[in-house]
Amino acid sequence: MSASSRQAILDRVRAATSATAGDHAQLASTYSVLPYPYIHAGKLDAAARIALLVARLREYDAEVVECMGGELPAAIAAQLAASGRHSFLAPPGLPAEWLASGFEWKIDRGLSAEEIDQADGVVTAAFCAIADSGTLALHHSPGEGRRVLTLLPDWHLCVVRASQAVETLPEYFARCPSPPPALVTWISGPSATADIEMTRIKGVHGPRFLHVILVHDEPIHDKEKSPHHSLRLKEAPHFD
Repeated sequence: MSASSRQAILDRVRAATSATAGDHAQLASTYSVLPYPYIHAGKLDAAARIALLVARLREYDAEVVECMGGELPAAIAAQLAASGRHSFLAPPGLPAEWLASGFEWKIDRGLSAEEIDQADGVVTAAFCAIADSGTLALHHSPGEGRRVLTLLPDWHLCVVRASQAVETLPEYFARCPSPPPALVTWISGPSATADIEMTRIKGVHGPRFLHVILVHDEPIHDKEKSPHHSLRLKEAPHFD
């Protein structure tokens, strides 16, 4: 595109927006009166929201195990053992009780890309989970780690609490700090892509295996319990 063509396009944009363009205060005032008819909040109760999240995660080929708060260390150990892997990475802010014994742990305090790539897997926390799309959102806090930790390892175990689950994307944004973080990693299942012939390949731009431990940290009445909570930790399958 020539400079004159680019300038012509910009001139047209300015002309089309001249009635609304202005300083920050004017723009904020204009936007504040615009209608926002999209859904701002979900309508599911706690049990249905968690059931939807689990179903969506599994649709994306993620492995999901549910547990109560006091069962979390045992749940993590069971998932690590079932993976058949031995060396794992951990963000510097991961709780010490999550670092199950019997495995090799490397705490990321500036590990190189080569060191991260050599590990069998990584264990992290998460900021939020969106049930409607089965998406995990990582804000890369000390317990969630740097983004590279969730891109290079082939296996990712993510711990999400029921209190962190929302139904819709607008509810996620409502939980975000102001201003929102500069970097967010969205995870909807294991990394996968397909070529023009629709051949699906995993692990191209992230882990091939995503495991999620959903921790029930809020009281749920018996009639509201997720139908998936009958999963027992000892029944965790083995994945090569």
